[in-house]
Amino acid sequence: MGNPVTLEEGDKAPLFTAEETNGETVSLEELLAEKKRVVLYFYPRDSTPGCTVQACDFRDNMGVLTGNDVVVLGVSKDSQKSHTKFITKQQLNFHLLLDTEGEILEQYGAWREKKNYGRTYLGISRSTFVIEVDGTLSYAKYGVKAKGHVERILNHLELE
Repeated sequence: MGNPVTLEEGDKAPLFTAEETNGETVSLEELLAEKKRVVLYFYPRDSTPGCTVQACDFRDNMGVLTGNDVVVLGVSKDSQKSHTKFITKQQLNFHLLLDTEGEILEQYGAWREKKNYGRTYLGISRSTFVIEVDGTLSYAKYGVKAKGHVERILNHLELE
């Protein structure tokens, strides 16, 4: 793997089509055509402490998000079975996309070199992108912290 893509605010969001946990297909192009803003967030792993905090924070704020035509999509490399278990256990009310091959992760540059306890490895950088209805990124952050993250997104969207 070469250097990952690093997207910035103002860039065009890479288009993707992906399967969600229930087997239906989600297309960024279709969501934008429906005049939806999209919060696309990448997280390392289902059911881990930080990822659970972040997902539950989105869940708890979904009313204000959907009420303002914002769609939330979570992405990790976990399996359909893992996603389904996570959704059920945490009563998530938004879609988790299947990206077991890491194609969307690569497009958005969320598959990056990470360091932990002196060890370097490739993994998912907790990253979030806000995609406006014209397909441009108004928010592009890598290495975000789970706690308080959704509040920062709501501030960015001017929805708090």
